[in-house]
Amino acid sequence: MTDTETKPTSEPARARALFSTADFKLLRAALESHAKATEDQATLRKITDLHHRLGTYN
Repeated sequence: MTDTETKPTSEPARARALFSTADFKLLRAALESHAKATEDQATLRKITDLHHRLGTYN
């Protein structure tokens, strides 16, 4: 046995990515489409904010 098999680690395993770059592009495209169909200004602002935040990842 190796040391890693016998000693418990104090750090959790590294988290895996939830979305791929392609997923972000698809989500951004869906938000763009939804924004064009939305007339409510409060909702439109939330959509554009989310669209912007998703754009920072790719």
